Amino acid sequence: MSTAILTGPPPPGSPVEHDLRELGFSVRVADGTAGLTRALDAVPAAERVAVVDPRFVGHRHSLRLGLTDPRFDAAAVPGAVTVLPRERGALAGALTAVTAQGAGRAPEAAGRTVAAPPAAGCLADRLATGLDAAGTRVHRPELGTLVAAVPASEAERARAEAAVAAVDEEAVRLRSAVKSRDGFFTTHCISPYSRYLARWCARRGLTPNQVTTASLITALVAAGCAATGTRGGFVAAGLLLLASFVLDCADGQLARYSLQYSTLGAWLDATFDRAKEYAYYAGLALGAARGGDDVWALALGAMILQTCRHIVDFAFNEAHPPAPGGTSGGATALSGRLDRIGWTVWVRRMIVLPIGERWALIAVLTALTTPRVTFTVLLIAGGLAGCYTTAGRLLRSRRLPGGAPGTAAALTGLADSGPLAEGIARLRPRAAGSSRTAPLWALTGTALLLGLLLLPGVAGSWTALAAAGLYALCAGRAVAAEPVRPFDWLLPPLFRCGEYLTFLVLAADSGVNGALPAAFFVVAACAYHHYDTVYRLRGGAGAPPRRLVLATGGHEGRVLVACAAAALWADGQGFTTALAVLGGATALLVLGESIRFWVSSQAPAVHDEGEPA
Repeated sequence: MSTAILTGPPPPGSPVEHDLRELGFSVRVADGTAGLTRALDAVPAAERVAVVDPRFVGHRHSLRLGLTDPRFDAAAVPGAVTVLPRERGALAGALTAVTAQGAGRAPEAAGRTVAAPPAAGCLADRLATGLDAAGTRVHRPELGTLVAAVPASEAERARAEAAVAAVDEEAVRLRSAVKSRDGFFTTHCISPYSRYLARWCARRGLTPNQVTTASLITALVAAGCAATGTRGGFVAAGLLLLASFVLDCADGQLARYSLQYSTLGAWLDATFDRAKEYAYYAGLALGAARGGDDVWALALGAMILQTCRHIVDFAFNEAHPPAPGGTSGGATALSGRLDRIGWTVWVRRMIVLPIGERWALIAVLTALTTPRVTFTVLLIAGGLAGCYTTAGRLLRSRRLPGGAPGTAAALTGLADSGPLAEGIARLRPRAAGSSRTAPLWALTGTALLLGLLLLPGVAGSWTALAAAGLYALCAGRAVAAEPVRPFDWLLPPLFRCGEYLTFLVLAADSGVNGALPAAFFVVAACAYHHYDTVYRLRGGAGAPPRRLVLATGGHEGRVLVACAAAALWADGQGFTTALAVLGGATALLVLGESIRFWVSSQAPAVHDEGEPA
């Protein structure tokens, strides 16, 4: 429940009370600062509270943007200010400051003089200024053509009302529901229609999480159709995959349209995207097997490539958060110059193969070709996109400083090092800054591991276990110091390549029936764990608890277990069973902890508006 307090009676005919009630507020009317103090004290401590000038003239959506967004503890638009329960004390302090200013006194807080807000302006605006002055960050949304004003005369009020009438509020709201930065296919082929689906859902009381779940179910049905292995099944699968993507776009647009942001919703949206795509890969592989074509290695390769591409993006952004206004050197400067040539923006967004282009490619290829062709084209296109984005990040890292706040903790969490690597790291004293050779250690370990496993006769022998030992040794040396140097963001993607490709090589080399599907399951469980880590970091909640990483063994521990299992049971079903057990144990551990965390999480509400995944 939320309460809005008007600082006086509204003018006759004013819709402000009706608008506030339509936004879910119970409305009270106070009389000046003294009445406002009493009204604030009467509002339960667990409620959002808003202070609104009764003279407010503007669009209802202006009030919605300023007063109902759950992502911000304090927010304001001209004539209105709101705080969530944890900032109620700050609002009370600002009111005390405003009252003291009105009495001609300079208030004191915590032994220092607080700058009093200016006398000009309505009470709600002065409270917002006071919150800022006291150190509380007040979010002020961009209103664009929307109107929010507090007219001081009848003439000003008439002009403000005319400005309100001149703007189609619903059209603005629909436009703002679309993601500000997205791929070409999504922007031009999906969003012009899906926004209306989002509005339809909002008017029927559906939530973004319900739409996200519908998208997942649709994709799972698509995977089931693909698993039939028939041409009709493949065509239906392609159409349903596109329908799932439309719903996937609509859930985010619904969240923006109705400001229904939540930590749980952001997590569901992100993890369900991966679950849908990888379940579809499995469905395609099953369908191909029905036709006598084994493409599980290609399916697993496509999953590994896409996951590693994402980890490159996530790790780089954690190490080098985008600076306000961008930078002027190197690859970023070139990117800025290219942005002035309109068509290059869309070409570069398509080159990286974002989710819209990727799903459209998969859907069309599924309907018209075979699973083998689908995976082959996807691997080639994804590989080129990965080379393009990684090369750009490497070039930028040459000119970007390292050691941004929180970088070390974020990259350490993304590295997912287990007890073995940490034990090796402790053998060398931790340096003040990250070793310049940390990425070289990670690259050396990954190259040695995969190079040895690819030699004839090694993958199913005890030599593979020795290779895993060398990998763990190099991983320990790589994380011996805090990852704060400009290129240390390479550690997580290198470790993901080493771990995931180990499962692929071992399963493919074994030739055992069911080994590749079991390896697919293990990598899917590990990938879920790594995506879960990413979105915990994005939500400001930190990496998963250390006990979970220790229980799952870390990336180097799982590599050792896989190599030992291959050596012990290379010639029988024991290897497939071992992979299934490892995948099941990992899935149970990470899913249990993940569900517990996100359902009970107190992390701030988030919504991803960054690069399309």
